[in-house]
Amino acid sequence: MNPLSPRHLITASALAIAIGLGSAGAQEVVEPAPEDVSPQIAQQAQDAAKANEPLGADAAAAAESQVMPGSFADLAEQVSPAVVNITTTSVVSQPTGGPGAGPRFPEGSPFSDLFRDFGFPGMPGGPEGAPPQQRRAPQRSNALGSGFVISADGFIVTNNHVIEGADQIEIEFYSGQRLPAEVVGTDPSTDIAVLKVESDEPIPFVQFGDSDEARVGDWVLALGNPLGQGFSASSGIVSARNRELSGSYDDYLQTDAAINRGNSGGPLFNLRGEVIGVNTAILSPNGGSIGIGFSMASNVVSQVVQQLQEFGETRRGWLGVRIQDVTPEMAEALGLAAAEGAMVTDVPEGPARDGGLRAGDIITRFDDTAVTDTRGLVRRVAEAPAGETVEVLVVREGQEEVLQVTLGRREQAEGMAGAPTAPTDQTETELLGMSVTQLTPETAAELDLPADARGLVVTNVDPEGPAAEKGIAAGDVITEASQQPVTSVADLQARIDEAREAGRRSVLMLIRRAGEPRFVALSLAED
Repeated sequence: MNPLSPRHLITASALAIAIGLGSAGAQEVVEPAPEDVSPQIAQQAQDAAKANEPLGADAAAAAESQVMPGSFADLAEQVSPAVVNITTTSVVSQPTGGPGAGPRFPEGSPFSDLFRDFGFPGMPGGPEGAPPQQRRAPQRSNALGSGFVISADGFIVTNNHVIEGADQIEIEFYSGQRLPAEVVGTDPSTDIAVLKVESDEPIPFVQFGDSDEARVGDWVLALGNPLGQGFSASSGIVSARNRELSGSYDDYLQTDAAINRGNSGGPLFNLRGEVIGVNTAILSPNGGSIGIGFSMASNVVSQVVQQLQEFGETRRGWLGVRIQDVTPEMAEALGLAAAEGAMVTDVPEGPARDGGLRAGDIITRFDDTAVTDTRGLVRRVAEAPAGETVEVLVVREGQEEVLQVTLGRREQAEGMAGAPTAPTDQTETELLGMSVTQLTPETAAELDLPADARGLVVTNVDPEGPAAEKGIAAGDVITEASQQPVTSVADLQARIDEAREAGRRSVLMLIRRAGEPRFVALSLAED
């Protein structure tokens, strides 16, 4: 998915704040209508909890016998006892203005957006001439969100941004019961949090389904607490799969089921009553639902939840390589049958180097799972336990090799990055639409590279040449060509000549920029 503007990508949470003294002005959560869940269904839900059975078993049986539901009522009635409203309380500093200043709302709340968009004086980003803010006074703020129970002993899943920074967390169940909750663990990378409540009675719960089985066009049901209006249901279909927004582990289901602020952390059900997604964000120009919502896939969430329950934190596997997708041009330059796999661009000190991986290797399988691109490899490595030894199949110089790699832990390796470099203006020899010169210790120092660094520095790029088409820029350092080291212009020219003699239409080069390596296939077409 193309990158989305932060202005339009909105987490599905809602805020409310008391205006004036006390809490009389705060938005109230609407109590559920008692007839929404019959006494029989409520008793069945409690009996299921006591038997440690998830809700939705009847819905699963009914789903097998129909394609299009005549109604979602039975499904909503069965699973609602496991859906919860979440209210968090925290102390925030709110601006107060002089005489005539308008009402103040937390930045990011629906009301602050509304008054700013309509030009209410005194709002941040509002019209000029607004009265200045005189001081900031502490005030208690309530944030509203949703969640769902996953076990009879009170574990609850929601979004991390729903409870982040909260001083107090209160869970409201469909029955009207309210219980305080404690945070078990959070994972900002997937925006998932696990909470825990203590109850004398077993709590009705639901189970995760297999999000990989969800198909575009499948019916789904979203339950939650939109805009603080209490328990609410909306239906739609799976609009798209495998959406990526901004994170390394993103795997979102897109849906047109109405999701608004306050739905954050709520479940997205399939017709079998299984949770296949956690409602997280919406794409919207105005803050409201326009039918483009995103739910983190349950196959990602369930593994995160399991680790948070067991350790209170995530423990993702770490391979320790820098990688990039294999392009058709790169595949042709390497003589590969298809542009698949993940090409290793750099192997710093870590598990991959210890296991024998090298720059230029193409990873095609990881632990018996085919690797088609870098995104799939990142997810698969993250799912593997830290400390586990896995088989990695690579293509090296046209031959397959199986390597044994003992994975490290990603959380311990976070923050490692190369230092930025600065470009130079020297010119030496022109090749393939760029000017290159040999890297000297003095040039390496200017580029903040190690004194023993070897390669060719790109000093100029023809804006209409093949190098510019591939994004090569002045200051880039060429360290390999055709997977062989280059330390002089003669080396590079020799690799180019060899590729042409072999009938190749491009030559593969390893480029380093700002400490980050990447492979580029440069066209050898004659001018």
